[in-house]
Amino acid sequence: MALDRSPSGLMDGSPSGGFDRSRSGRSDTDFVQVHGDEDEALFRPILPKVAADIFQRQTSAPVLTRSDSMESDGNWSPYLRDLHMLSLCFLLVFLAYGATQNLESSLFTDKGLGSTSLGVLYLSLTIFSFGAPIVVMRFGSKKALLFGLSGYWIFIAANLFPSWYTLIPASVYLGFTAAILWVAEGTYITFAAKNHAAICNIPEATALGRFNGEFWGAFSCHQVIGNLISLALLDFQKKPDKSSAGLVELFLVFLGSMTIGTILVCLLRPHDNLTSRASFGDDSGMNRGYAKASFALLSERRMLFLICLLVYTGMQQAFIWGDFTRDIIKPTLGLSWVGGVMAFYGASDTIASVVAGRFSSGLLSIAVILTGGACCQIIVMAVLFFQGSLEQTSGYSYIVFGAAIIWGVGDATFNTQISAVLGIFYPNSTEAAFAQWKIWQSVATSAAFFVSPYTTLITKLLILFVSLVISVSLFLVAMWRSRRGQS
Repeated sequence: MALDRSPSGLMDGSPSGGFDRSRSGRSDTDFVQVHGDEDEALFRPILPKVAADIFQRQTSAPVLTRSDSMESDGNWSPYLRDLHMLSLCFLLVFLAYGATQNLESSLFTDKGLGSTSLGVLYLSLTIFSFGAPIVVMRFGSKKALLFGLSGYWIFIAANLFPSWYTLIPASVYLGFTAAILWVAEGTYITFAAKNHAAICNIPEATALGRFNGEFWGAFSCHQVIGNLISLALLDFQKKPDKSSAGLVELFLVFLGSMTIGTILVCLLRPHDNLTSRASFGDDSGMNRGYAKASFALLSERRMLFLICLLVYTGMQQAFIWGDFTRDIIKPTLGLSWVGGVMAFYGASDTIASVVAGRFSSGLLSIAVILTGGACCQIIVMAVLFFQGSLEQTSGYSYIVFGAAIIWGVGDATFNTQISAVLGIFYPNSTEAAFAQWKIWQSVATSAAFFVSPYTTLITKLLILFVSLVISVSLFLVAMWRSRRGQS
């Protein structure tokens, strides 16, 4: 599961990159000073002195003063360091969680424990996503990231003692912390990219595309590394009398990886954005401001056009994590090869994320890239729809690998391009916009996991196809209307 984003200038006429100190009437004392190693000030944009509402932000690019040590060297800035650290952290954490999630529905089949636990997880994530931005605004992105990671550690630990009394509570808690984690990630990446653009004097759209491309590219590697680890340990210990030992070793390795990833977050520099608590006085004002912004987004026309696509991203994730692994990979190649096939899925997701991020430079390119990704997933749906006539062929196992690779390309385009679109459309409501994505995505994922045991594969493919066609059509309408509004 992107969260980024593109410049406020594309949509509201504000500058898209850099800043001109000569045009400002403010002195240096009116600006937050930036130093290479300072924590709080490094990411803090300028706050209007009369700010009374949480989302009444300046729409121009962040204005920063630069010390000599912060002068841009080509396209380098200190924000790149934070991007690299955060990307590596998510890789280490999600290589463990992603591989575990792929195995969950196949490992714990007692009364559908695996699928039910994932359904509970995403239902919990949906509910808590409504309040997650408040936590991020109250405590800041770094503290929110640290707290968000705790749920993943507990969930993996619960898999060492799988039962209804361990996995279900762990899933509820993970849903709570995951909601906070993804809002914090989206906010952190957005402000880092915009400040990087200001320092390096490049368009925000370019910086956002590159930051999202690198983050999602590194993030997608978790499917490769985590599933290869899963394949190695489970295939080596695949004899019936050693299977449980293989699982214990697997989950212990995953816990170690997640611990290292959490330590990396501790090394990140915290940043408070324009929605910091100090700017708005008290929690009640913050809550009212966020609630107002959230409801405003639900009535905003562009968000209404995007909701179907946000829902589809959740449906397609549930399909590849649950149905594809259980109904396609396991019957064809066996449980141990679930990790092997999903490693190819992760590799294609990684490469496509980097490529899509590099070529994402505005609304037109976003529309083209996302449409291409949708076509990739339609091809896979068609192949799987006729799988009954293909299962008897000698090369069917290769078809399974090919389907995973092509599906990964589609998933990468959705993650990178939706992240960029939300940044372009809602530069002043970043937290609320990404919370909306996680809410709608999680609703769809949870519902898909709950109904999965009672729905045939063909029915799921038909639902996915219809949903994809409708959602992409509405997305293209939103892109067309926005471009027409700019011209």
